[in-house]
Amino acid sequence: MNIKEYMTSLGQQAKAAGRAVSRAESGQKNAALLAVAEQLKNNTALLAEENAKDLRAGKEKGLDAALLDRLELTPARIQAMIDGLNEVAALPDPVGAITDLKYRPSGIQVGQMRVPLGVIGIIYESRPNVTVDAAALCLKSGNACILRGGSESIHSNQAIALCVAKGLEQASLPVTAVQVVETTDRAAVGELITMNDYVDVIVPRGGKSLIERISKEATIPVIKHLDGICHVYIDGAADIEKAINIAVNAKTHRYGVCNAMETLLVAESIATQVLPELAAQYKEAGVELRGCPLTCEIIKDAVAATAEDWATEYLAPILSIKVVESMDEAIAHINRYGSHHTDSIITENYTSGRSFLTEVDSSSVMINASTRFADGFEYGLGAEIGISTDKIHARGPVGLEGLTSQKYVVLGDGHIRQ
Repeated sequence: MNIKEYMTSLGQQAKAAGRAVSRAESGQKNAALLAVAEQLKNNTALLAEENAKDLRAGKEKGLDAALLDRLELTPARIQAMIDGLNEVAALPDPVGAITDLKYRPSGIQVGQMRVPLGVIGIIYESRPNVTVDAAALCLKSGNACILRGGSESIHSNQAIALCVAKGLEQASLPVTAVQVVETTDRAAVGELITMNDYVDVIVPRGGKSLIERISKEATIPVIKHLDGICHVYIDGAADIEKAINIAVNAKTHRYGVCNAMETLLVAESIATQVLPELAAQYKEAGVELRGCPLTCEIIKDAVAATAEDWATEYLAPILSIKVVESMDEAIAHINRYGSHHTDSIITENYTSGRSFLTEVDSSSVMINASTRFADGFEYGLGAEIGISTDKIHARGPVGLEGLTSQKYVVLGDGHIRQ
């Protein structure tokens, strides 16, 4: 069977399974999620063993530290996958919910009902935990899915797929509701993103080049974000201790993630108070600092930043820093160089905080919190299928509601239009 035939087969099976899942009761879907969680718990040794194969292969191929970090399934990350499944099972089922039901002057009632999207194709790199997150959210929202992970995580993904299939089988749902592409042939991606007869939405998760390619070549609607150039702005009215703690966490908690801070903006009035201490902590963490001229005057070992630095998602222990005269300048910088992902202001001034929330054009905007909170699990979504920086349909972490659409429903009792 060639790649086209193989992918078509997956599409046909997903389409059929999607119809079954869309009709499934909440209890049956929840039973499947809990069964998958139990399978992961009972197979932690297998997951670790298969993940070790991927890590060894990744090191041999020369994958950088950020990619290897994304690839690794630590015991804590396996437990997080289990916790995510349990949390998604506990969430309200959006499918079938009717909202805004109102009587019209004609006597009919008009409302909107949440419905599944259908079959979702998800293309992602490195992180094998995405396999579980995607399966859980698609299943709970009544969708079937075709998952194409990166070649670097093939062993991990297949081990997880086995657990998912067993969980679906235990709950008497079709195992083809969640299918993990078994081939590492890149031609499979080209087929998946053009299978209009079988796939309703594509969600790419990975590097900018992957997402740009998918967005350009897909003939199916795409939910996407290209990169995560996230900012923290320390306002002149910031609490110094809060500012330092948040700015350190936003950068150093994890480097290879899209919600890590890449540019720090500091009000000029507070720069000499906050930057020396931050520089010391960043130095201890091994973070390279690239700054504007004022930053370099305050932090002597900072490297002069270039225009390219402001528009770069490092995904590494590198941070660009700019001293700004005002919040207006900070907002202008964010809206010019940011990627509409996540941006945060540190301030004790309520008016400034509210203005920042209103004027920064990003999918997540925060006051006095680390950008690392921009995450479906942290937002109470149980998990996320990605973080959308688009403005239509879904924006920010995409959870259950983001994987559904709405249709109008009309309730009448023999009503005819006059």
